[in-house]
Order: sequence, then C-alpha cells, then structure tokens
Amino acid sequence: MKMQKESLVLLMADDDEDDCLLLGSAFNDAEITGEMLFVGDGRELLEYLQHEGEYSGPEKAPRPDLILLDLNMPRKDGREALKEIKANPQLKNIPVVILTTTKEERDIDYCYRTGACAFITKPVAYEDSIKMLQSIIEKLRTDSLRPTDLGSFNEAGKYKLLIF
Repeated sequence: MKMQKESLVLLMADDDEDDCLLLGSAFNDAEITGEMLFVGDGRELLEYLQHEGEYSGPEKAPRPDLILLDLNMPRKDGREALKEIKANPQLKNIPVVILTTTKEERDIDYCYRTGACAFITKPVAYEDSIKMLQSIIEKLRTDSLRPTDLGSFNEAGKYKLLIF
C-alpha cells in the first residue's frame, strides 16, 4: 500500500547540532514536501511521541511519518528509545531509520532485531545527505521501507550497514 500523504513529518533524534543543521538543510534542498523536526535525545523523543511535557497535545507534536534516530545520545540513548518505541502498540508502526556514526555489528544486529527499517552511517558529504533523504522518502512513499528492500543483507545473510 502506497503512502497517500503528500506532506511528511520527519523527526530526527540527535544530540549533535551540526548533524541536525546538515540534515535540516539537506531536507530542504531535497525538495521534500513537509517538515523536519528535531529532538536532542531519546528521552525527549519519547516525550514528543507520548505528548508529554512541552509536547503535550498533538498540535505541539504531530505524529511523525518517519524517525531518524542516532544511537549515542545523553539521558536515553537510541537503543533504549528504539526498544520502547517498538514495544508501544501506539508507536510501533512508525518507521525508524538508525542514522549514527557507529559501525559495531552488535549495534546493527540489535537495531534490526528490535525493529529498525535501516541502519545508516551518517553521511559526511552534503550531497550524500540529500541523496540519502530522497532514497528513504521514496521507499517510505512506496511502502517499501524495509531492510531487504534497501539491500541491507550481505551474502552471508547478515545485516550490513548502509552508506550513502
């Protein structure tokens, strides 16, 4: 089933302001219709998703169509946040793409087993960030944002990280 929604809400959880600025600019230059929102760590992500604190009410925290999640953050890291999102019946269907600097096989395996759609190392180049976002959004719009559709298995059947 294809996503019919024209305007998308992307939510990025990352404590690195430079990465947020880079992806925010790339989102605009990728000409994606919608908005990209940012939270600083896993705890703030869950507050946003559960409409708590400063995010009380859906008007302050529109439901995201996609979450871009860093793993290494203060207060609550991305691994914990991913586990809580996928365990929550109201949140588990939101696609989560891991966007991080780590390349540890145990992290890659954990994230896929916990329900992440993709595990991507952070792009360094700006143009690569634009291409990455366009690719993710295309997969989201065609309802094919799944690990196998993004070619994330190696020959041995193990998950591999995606680099754009």
